[in-house]
Formats: sequence, C-alpha cells, structure tokens
Amino acid sequence: MVIPDINVPLLLACLAFLVICLMSAGILIYIGRVRDRREMIEKVQAGGDEWMPFETDTPTLEKSERPRGLFINLLHALGLKAMPGKSTHASETRLKFLRAGLRGENIIPLFWGTKILLSTLLASGFLIFAIVFLNTMNFSLMLLSAVILALIGLISPDVWLSIKTRERKKKIERGLPDALDLLVVCVEAGMGMDAAIHRVGEELMLTHPDLAEELRIVNLELRAGKSRQGALRNLQERTEIDDITSLVTLLIQTERFGTNVAQALRVYSDSFRTARYQRAEEIAAKMATKLIFPLGLFIFPCLFVVILAPAVIQIFKFMLTR
Repeated sequence: MVIPDINVPLLLACLAFLVICLMSAGILIYIGRVRDRREMIEKVQAGGDEWMPFETDTPTLEKSERPRGLFINLLHALGLKAMPGKSTHASETRLKFLRAGLRGENIIPLFWGTKILLSTLLASGFLIFAIVFLNTMNFSLMLLSAVILALIGLISPDVWLSIKTRERKKKIERGLPDALDLLVVCVEAGMGMDAAIHRVGEELMLTHPDLAEELRIVNLELRAGKSRQGALRNLQERTEIDDITSLVTLLIQTERFGTNVAQALRVYSDSFRTARYQRAEEIAAKMATKLIFPLGLFIFPCLFVVILAPAVIQIFKFMLTR
C-alpha cells in the first residue's frame, strides 16, 4: 500500500482556518446573547406602554421559545448575521416560507444558518480530503472545486424549499374541489361566509390538512378584526395558486357588488369542474406524444431483439453449415 505524500503546511493552514471559523461562530453566539440581554434590560428600565417585543429588528424570544441545543444555537447565530434585514428581499423570503407551510420566528435564521454551515462544511471538507488523498491534484482546480461545492451548499436549501413549496401546492390543489363543494353546501344551507369557511376548515382537517390550515388562518384573521377582503387577499398571497386566486376574486366581487354568493359559488363550482375535466383530457391527449421517445428508445429495440433474434440465429447456423 502506497501512502500518498501529505502537504503538511497546507493541511495545517486548512485546519487553522476551520478552527478560526468555529471560534468565530462561538464568539458570534456569545455576542448575540449579550446583546439580547442588554437590549432587554434597557427596555425594561425604560418602561412605558409604548414598548412592544415585536417592534425590534430581531424579536426577543422567551426562554421556552429560544432554540435549544448547541447546534441549533449555532445555526441561529449564523443565520442572524447572514440574513438580510427589513427589506424587500426579507419579505419575499418570509413569503416563500409561508407558501411552504413553515412558520415561526426562528425559521428564517435557521435557514440562513444552514446555508452558511453547508457551504463552509462542503468547501472545507473537500479541501481537507483533497490535501490528504488527492495531493497530486492541481491547486487551482482544487480551489475551483471548493468554490463550486460552497455554491452548492448555498443553493441546496433553496432547492429544498422550492420542492417543499411545490408539493404543498399540489396537496392544496387536490383538496380544493372538496372544499369548494362543502363551501357551496354550507352557503346554500344558510350559513354566512365566515361560518362556512370555519366549517369547511374543520371538515377538511383530516383529509386535507394543508388546505384546512390555510382556511383556519383566514378564520383567525377574520376573528381578529381583519376585513374579509384582506383575509382572502392574504390567502391568495400565501398559496399562489391560480384556482384559489380565481375563487378569491369571485368572493371579493360578490361582496363588493352585493350579488348572491350561493349562486355565484354554484356557477363557479360547475365551471371549475369543467376546467378540471378539460385539463385532464389535455394531459391524456399529450400522453401519446410523450410516449414516443420511451417507446423508440427502450421498447422497440427490445421487441426487435426478441422477434428477430431467433431468425438471425437460424440464418447464422445455416451459413456456417454450408
């Protein structure tokens, strides 16, 4: 067994870099805790009824709400330093998490901390592995590979978030026909729109929990005093589904112009089912075209081998016997 030569100075430099990163993370955690404690003491000493805990840039959490564990604290501290402040990008990021069904004050810092930690671990891990086992590798290529891995670490949480959002949208779309039918039944039975939304959310809690959660949030906003139009607009923003956008537009227009809600919902339900049937027929019509490539690449060659192989073998035997 040949033991590769190890570039000791470069290995020591990478190890020193890793130690510095860990020490910096620990210092950031300590500074963050001291800063939160100092801000809390100053606000308590200031007193008054004007102070509210959610008005700060980084909301101060209670002990029971703070992230637990050293690893989670590390991710939280890294995320607080890396995440953007109150800007358009931060609002868009929070909206992405809402569409994925992830809520809570610690979600965004943990997300950014995961991105930083993944990029650092992938890049440093590859450099250590390349120095120990791939010492003949070009140094420029090694650095380029480390940079690519760091970018992969930064992008992979976004890819995971996009996949989770897409899956949740599909679940909500699957439960929307049942919710619409129940909503029509409730409204035609004489219930108000707010009570109907609450009832539909309760009925769909077991079969379609994602859609039921969105309806529950709408009901909570209505109980808190928000207008129905604002609550429905928030539902539209949280889901970003075309069918829900059409339903929200219909409900807002019926409320604005004073038309019959039950009749409008009945007409929309019929047109919605017709549109679903048409989409299903469109997918079925495209299926034949999509099957051409798998048939040509995989099925037809196998059929040719099975059908023509005996004849080819007989021809070779006949040619050899002559």
